[in-house]
Amino acid sequence: MERPNLIFIVFDTLRADYLGCYGNKKIYTPNFNTFASESVVFDNVYPESLPTIPVRRSLHTGRRCYPFKDYQILKWCSIKLPGWQPLNNDEDTIAENLVENGYYTGFITDTSAYFTPGMNFTRGFLQWEFIRGVEGSIYHSPSRVTPEILKKYGGDIGKLRKPYPKYFTLNAAANLSEVYSEEDTTTAQVFLRAMRFIEENRIFQPLFLFIDCFIPHEPWKAPDSYLEMYYNNPDYNGRTFLHTKYGPVDIQMSDEEFKHTVAHYCGLVSMVDTWFGYFIQKVKRLGLWENSIIVVLSDHGTNFAENPERVIGKPHYALYPAVMKVPLMIHVPGVKTCTRFDHLLYNIDATATLYRASGIERKISLDGKDLMALMTENHKEGRQYLTCRYGDSVWFRDRNHWVIMNIKGQPRSVFDIEKDPECRHNIVSDNNSGTIIEKAWKFILKDAGGQLPDYKELIEQTDALGERYSEER
Repeated sequence: MERPNLIFIVFDTLRADYLGCYGNKKIYTPNFNTFASESVVFDNVYPESLPTIPVRRSLHTGRRCYPFKDYQILKWCSIKLPGWQPLNNDEDTIAENLVENGYYTGFITDTSAYFTPGMNFTRGFLQWEFIRGVEGSIYHSPSRVTPEILKKYGGDIGKLRKPYPKYFTLNAAANLSEVYSEEDTTTAQVFLRAMRFIEENRIFQPLFLFIDCFIPHEPWKAPDSYLEMYYNNPDYNGRTFLHTKYGPVDIQMSDEEFKHTVAHYCGLVSMVDTWFGYFIQKVKRLGLWENSIIVVLSDHGTNFAENPERVIGKPHYALYPAVMKVPLMIHVPGVKTCTRFDHLLYNIDATATLYRASGIERKISLDGKDLMALMTENHKEGRQYLTCRYGDSVWFRDRNHWVIMNIKGQPRSVFDIEKDPECRHNIVSDNNSGTIIEKAWKFILKDAGGQLPDYKELIEQTDALGERYSEER
């Protein structure tokens, strides 16, 4: 295929195991399932660093952010977390390289972390649209939120009139006050704008479109029609948690409130599936399906208490499969579909694959591996092991073991993947775990170039409130 269109679709907090094409039989995801049947599916894909912004940095550049050696705190950014910073000026983005090689480039997103002054992710895009009104950014005035509404959403009434520093639940409640129907959601707006982009610009092929959809990330508030697919109790009188505290769930909410929270997440997954389906239908109606490579990926997932500590959310120390394992599906015209690969892969392999497909001849420094040869010839091996950093925690896995440590090398969790693939039984205290920990630490340091930088003092010195990490990410 000569000069294909390239469409890169990223979802935030979309768990692989909540999609039918990854084995879930309870959640309604017909459009993801259909897309998977027309694509190549990868079953062992993980982020090379976390969370939101480090992932985006690596996806836009194809380079590893791990282990965050160049971290600098960005002015006017409320998130002080290693790796949470703008793109570096000395590294190219895929959009910059594609536009210089004849691609018409577009970027559409509702991920509010991109909007922080100075983030600079629009480089290389001829058209870009930021759609506001999701998460905790102050878009609609927090003054419209009443005590009753904030209490309903599990918020702290004492913070009702304190929108800054950033208070997620209050600001999210204000933004949700303008959502009257499914079409009002930022998810719908993202895909409607994406559909308009490909329709208006199809005469400029080849196209590169980067779609970054923030949902099903918090706030976990699905439209009623989607919530009722998974929770239909008209007598429910508990709270609706837009965003839980990241940590053990049982001290935060009742069992019924937990079921209600998970149901909202499931509903959002189905809503995302609906609008993703509309977009793919549009691609096909415009005749772009047969000359477009389409990548579907998630940045990470989230925990729902299926772990030893019954943690909900994604605190930096809880790097369990629910957070780490992400879906990756790639549609390549002419490539055999319904094919699955179990190789150990990084998310940045998707970026490397798009580079290869674009036909750019200039050598570009990438850390990701091109998957085209794997998909077309099935002869390349995956990695022998993977590493990742999030905050002051690091993660390692190979085919046999899954290890979570801090940046000082102190182990927190060790799991035998062969016996315990869901990582439910921590064997860190077992007699034979020492060898496993030593091996993991060796490769963690190897990938880090021998050292994991510690930013504790930098963050504490520059944060007047003493907030070391944002627990709402």
